[in-house]
Amino acid sequence: MDKIAIISDIHGNLEALKVVLSDIKRRGINTIYCLGDIVGKGTHQEECVNLIKENCQIVLLGNNDEYFSRTWDHEFSEIEEKRYKWCRSKLSSDNLKYLLNLPFCYEFYLSGRLVRLFHAHPDLNYKFIGNIDTIERLYELFLPSDNTISQDKADLVVYGHIHTPFLQRIYNRTIINTGSVGNAIDVFRNPDKDANVLNTTVANYLILTGYLNSKEMSELNYEFINLPYDIDKELSDNFDNIEKEAYFNEIKNGKYRDMEKLNDSFEIRGINKSKI
Repeated sequence: MDKIAIISDIHGNLEALKVVLSDIKRRGINTIYCLGDIVGKGTHQEECVNLIKENCQIVLLGNNDEYFSRTWDHEFSEIEEKRYKWCRSKLSSDNLKYLLNLPFCYEFYLSGRLVRLFHAHPDLNYKFIGNIDTIERLYELFLPSDNTISQDKADLVVYGHIHTPFLQRIYNRTIINTGSVGNAIDVFRNPDKDANVLNTTVANYLILTGYLNSKEMSELNYEFINLPYDIDKELSDNFDNIEKEAYFNEIKNGKYRDMEKLNDSFEIRGINKSKI
């Protein structure tokens, strides 16, 4: 059987990426696919892009990869402009071009299932669909779009973007989120119910085991890997991070920096987080 490691959302966190790549090598896995968001947030963006280029056979476009590699003609807010300029300053011109030209989607058969990979959603690489979204919204993940390679509905979807690993089955189909290598968070927090935050602040990735390029239904396995890494060392290298406090809060405490924006999105979709 074939083993494929799928990683996502590194976000310039070199310590987390090195731990994940070392673990994949230790397991004897030679095939690595990356679902994007290599850059943004952490200071080691150039180093992370180089490691991804060296180690991954497939690399897809994340919303941060696109945002920081493109040139824009609209006006930024003050913080957006600072963030944009700082992140680009961490990347060589060659790696900016590399990120800009990454593909949106990748598809293959594994043990009889059509597997579709993308960063966030078949239509948009920044659309947020989480593990407690409605069935209707979750079902969108299986549908083809102008960005997908085929126009078939997928049997198995693997995506990143939300930074929290999960598996869901609906309509005889499977949704898997890999979680984040370098920026793991949990948006559902309650001080009276929370367990140890070290359950969240780890480097996450996924292993798929099956028969690659086979259309015959056969054994298929999913394995979530959660690895501790040296968070303090990673933070010590972020002395010039223009959003140092926000980055600390994310990788040390597992709390997303833009929760207000995300909460507004939940309200629009009828998800009442106050009851969680």
